Amino acid sequence: MEKKSKKRKTFTRRDFLKGFGGGALGAAVVPKYLPPAPAVLQTKEGKIPHYSRKQITITVNQKNYSLEVEPRETLLQVLRERLNLTGTKMTCDRGECGDCTVLLDGIPVYSCLTLALRTDGAKITTIEGLADKEKLHPIQQAFIDKDAYQCGFCTPGFIISSVALLKGNKNPDLEEIKSGLAGNICRCGNYSNIYEAVSAASKRMGSS
Repeated sequence: MEKKSKKRKTFTRRDFLKGFGGGALGAAVVPKYLPPAPAVLQTKEGKIPHYSRKQITITVNQKNYSLEVEPRETLLQVLRERLNLTGTKMTCDRGECGDCTVLLDGIPVYSCLTLALRTDGAKITTIEGLADKEKLHPIQQAFIDKDAYQCGFCTPGFIISSVALLKGNKNPDLEEIKSGLAGNICRCGNYSNIYEAVSAASKRMGSS
């Protein structure tokens, strides 16, 4: 008769994984199989600068303001919520529509994407700063004359962008006007009247 052979107990992968989680086996195995921590991952004691608020001074529409801003605050928030200049509109809040356009040292920027703390010492012009007392800026007047607005929400951004355009190009043709205003969106689709207003304003400003 054949003798039954005894089954030899083997150490399986399952047993290894069970032991790896805790107990004496885990304590014995872990140090052997884990590589030493690379030096680049070893931290050293040090000081990390923490900015909670920063004092800035800005000139908005020829008026000087000194205020504390948080790192997260945008220029748009400061203009609307701190300085009560609500002509600059908050629409998409992601730099797509152009409704929040202002002039920063003469350059048109999306104020919703511009951190306030980065504007320290800058000169800013908003839609409220274009008129000369009761006299509207020629571009503002042209937008009224040519019916270049409907809901009016995008109008401040278009006017500010138009000011920047005509400052660099006093007599733009239609394609140049389209290119200069490409960063602004009119959801009402009133583009033809907007372009006509900018063209009329350029002629009025050139003759004055």
